[in-house]
Amino acid sequence: MNSVQLGDRVLALFEDGRSFLFKVQDGKLQTHHGIIDLTSLVGKSYGTVCETHTKERFYILRPRLVDEIYKMKRQTQIVYPKDVGFILLMLDVHEGKTVIDAGVGSGAMCAALARAVGTKGKVYAYERREEFKKLAQENLTRWGLADRVEIKLRDISEGFDERVDAIFLDVPDPWNYVRQCYEALNGSGNIAIVCPTTNQVQHVLEEISKFPFVGVEVWESLFRQYKPVAERLRPFDRMVAHTAYMIFARKVMSDWRD
Repeated sequence: MNSVQLGDRVLALFEDGRSFLFKVQDGKLQTHHGIIDLTSLVGKSYGTVCETHTKERFYILRPRLVDEIYKMKRQTQIVYPKDVGFILLMLDVHEGKTVIDAGVGSGAMCAALARAVGTKGKVYAYERREEFKKLAQENLTRWGLADRVEIKLRDISEGFDERVDAIFLDVPDPWNYVRQCYEALNGSGNIAIVCPTTNQVQHVLEEISKFPFVGVEVWESLFRQYKPVAERLRPFDRMVAHTAYMIFARKVMSDWRD
C-alpha cells in the first residue's frame, strides 16, 4: 500500500532538512517545529505534506535503509553507506547467496547483506559480545530483516559452522582469522575485510599471502557531496573522508605457485 498504516516506520522531512524517523502508533512526537500527532498520519499517502500543531509543514516519506542506518541506535562504529555499496558488489552478494558477517556490531552492514541475499539467501552473523548481539537483533527486527539472519554468540577463533559464498570480516584484529575465513569459503568465494589503519592492512596482507587467495585488492572510498543549488553549485565545506580501508580477495583451492 502507498498510504501510512499503523505500525509503519515513517520519515518526517522538514523544509530546513531536519528529519525524524519513527513508528506510527498512538501518541505524539515532539519536534523542533512542534508536535506531530502520529495517528493523524494513518491513511495519508506517502510523499504528501502534513503539519505539526504549529502549522509547520513536513513531508511523510518511506524511510530508506540508509536513513535507518544513520539514525539507528548504535554502540559501535558502523560501515559507512559510501563503503557498503562497493562491498556488496565486490562480494557479489545477491538473491540466494549465503554470507557470514563476522563482527556484527550494531547490525548496519548485516542489514545491507540481509537485504541483498533476499528471501532465499541467508546471513550467518557472529558476535562475541552479548550486548552487541542483542542490539543487532533489535535493529534487524525493526527493519523486518531478522528472519534472513542467524546471529551466533561466539568468538570466531573457534571457526565457523557454515560453508558460504562470501564473508565480511569487521573485527579489531582480522589477520588472526584469515585461516578460519578461508576454511569457511566455498571455492571462488569472496572475502571483504575492513581496517581503519594502514598497519592493520599490512598485517592482513601478510596473512592472506599464506593462503590460496587471488584477486587481492585494497581500496579506500572518498566521497564528496555537493550543495544542490543550481545558481551556486559547490561542494559542502566538510566531508566524511577516510572511513576504512577495504581489502578484497577470492578463494581458490590451491596455489598455482606450489
